[in-house]
Amino acid sequence: MLTMYSTAWCGYCKRLKRQMDDAGIPYEVVDIESDPTAEQLVRDANNGNATVPTVVFPDGTVMTNPSLRQVTEKVTSAA
Repeated sequence: MLTMYSTAWCGYCKRLKRQMDDAGIPYEVVDIESDPTAEQLVRDANNGNATVPTVVFPDGTVMTNPSLRQVTEKVTSAA
């Protein structure tokens, strides 16, 4: 299962969540504003920036603000 690092106020995050729900892609959400360790993981993945959504796939690869198409292609290729 992939993990999406997010914030409650992020419009891009809300959109990607809705799209993944509609596509039936399972995911876990971690709010970086309530988890300092998660925020640091996101910063490490994004050159010091707390950019969300940041998606981490089971194989450890990371995508920042991916489209549904990018997520679907990655999930499909891993299956």
